[in-house]
Amino acid sequence: MGAQAERLIELGVHEIAGLPAAEIRTFAAAQAVAGGEGALLAVHPDRAPASALAPLIHRGDKPGFVVTDMPDVDLFAPLDTVALPDAPLYLLTGLDRGDQMANWSPNEALPALTAKARTPLLLTEGIHWVMQQPAVLERNHCFMTIGSRLRKANGALDSRTPAIWISNGTGRDGRERRDAPKVGWCWANNRHTWLGFASATGRPSDA
Repeated sequence: MGAQAERLIELGVHEIAGLPAAEIRTFAAAQAVAGGEGALLAVHPDRAPASALAPLIHRGDKPGFVVTDMPDVDLFAPLDTVALPDAPLYLLTGLDRGDQMANWSPNEALPALTAKARTPLLLTEGIHWVMQQPAVLERNHCFMTIGSRLRKANGALDSRTPAIWISNGTGRDGRERRDAPKVGWCWANNRHTWLGFASATGRPSDA
């Protein structure tokens, strides 16, 4: 957990979030045991939005980016069924990339995750995961973060669902971005053989 705290500080996430570095270190130290093996340290999305975090993730020497047709990326908010701790820092436990759900649509995956008492990751949480473990993104094994959705003015969900994968350097991405981590979106009813559905067992509120 201490190593995760240092990684956030090294990348300047504490400055984005307006948090003293000492606060992140203290929180991580206090939760080193409580979080258990494999727990992920995350900053609340209200403090560190996806647009600010995406350039901090890397695959090799390639920094991450948000696709050009997602200028509203920071408006994607937690689903009503996703409860976040009321704190600037929190943990996620039991992370899973969801490879077994590859070729499912988001609309199919969400109820299946709920039935297994798992919670879908937010986009910012997925970025935090890649930030700490770049190897979690693999060719043909990337993931969606369907805990974050955008609501239209009428209250209905926008049909885009966010995901993190690896750019092929085609189209508007640009050849220079080939192999870079890419924050983008897919339609809620579409299936992709190379995208799983990242989820966790929970976000301990007493963390």
